[in-house]
Amino acid sequence: MLQLPPWGLGSAALGNLYTAVSDEQARATVDACWDAGVRYVDTAPHYGLGLAEERVGAALRDRPRAEFVLQTKVGRLLVPCAGTGRDSQGFDVPATRERVWDFSAAGVRRSIEDSLERLGLDRVDVALVHDPDDHLDQARREAIPELLRMREEGLVRGVGAGMNSSAPLARFVEEFDLDVVLVAGRYHLLDASAAADLFPAATRTGTAVVLGGVFASGLLAHDEPPPDATYAYGPAPADLLERARRIARVAREHGTTLPALAVQHAAAHPAVASLVLGVRSPAEVRRDAALFDPAPPEVWEALRRESLLPGGVSA
Repeated sequence: MLQLPPWGLGSAALGNLYTAVSDEQARATVDACWDAGVRYVDTAPHYGLGLAEERVGAALRDRPRAEFVLQTKVGRLLVPCAGTGRDSQGFDVPATRERVWDFSAAGVRRSIEDSLERLGLDRVDVALVHDPDDHLDQARREAIPELLRMREEGLVRGVGAGMNSSAPLARFVEEFDLDVVLVAGRYHLLDASAAADLFPAATRTGTAVVLGGVFASGLLAHDEPPPDATYAYGPAPADLLERARRIARVAREHGTTLPALAVQHAAAHPAVASLVLGVRSPAEVRRDAALFDPAPPEVWEALRRESLLPGGVSA
């Protein structure tokens, strides 16, 4: 069975998500992860039109290959184009490539080959079908079976899918012999929906669950959520902002922080194998590593008393 470390580097920010990161800062961030003991790296062609893969590969190339787990994704091919502007999908990079959805068997194999070229590495460890929401039939008929063939050929060690929706992932793990699923934003202090469908399915099938978005795209990332905090990549609704602030108050009363509770609650579920945390600087790496220092047990009792834990949370 594929073994995953407790947490890994999410590299979207290293692809210049929202704001640019220099090559030097990106390299220093990956190096800081290594120094902190992080040996699991998640990337994708989508992140910065290949920039994240290029930066991750450059930073890992001289590291002992057997010591880290590298995960990338398939479903978007990058095709050169004559664009002169900036990327339109949230990454501060030149639009010199365009994404082409492709969940065909040939597209999956080409995607892995292209990723290896950008990474400059001899293999990836885990390959996930990425965001197949509008392509579920083709993902089921072609993309996942092709990844399973590549696993049989020894080209990848683990295969799975990554989505922002838990229900389709639950169906995938019931239907296919998957190693890993990555679900983003569906299990955190404000939303435990993945515990109702994906977690039971993954437990039955022995599929490792990796969580992304444990900070709810920003709302849970601050010791005190600000008025302009974001949730689900938009302005945080007033009721969720108030709930996050109440959790933050309980955290302070017990000598801990809202981000620490967000991380520890996510990691505590027995179905969860690992977390992927997005970072863009060495300082963020050090902060995230410290978030795993255990919070006082009493804080969880206090949150239960105030009905501030979502359904299905056992922390």
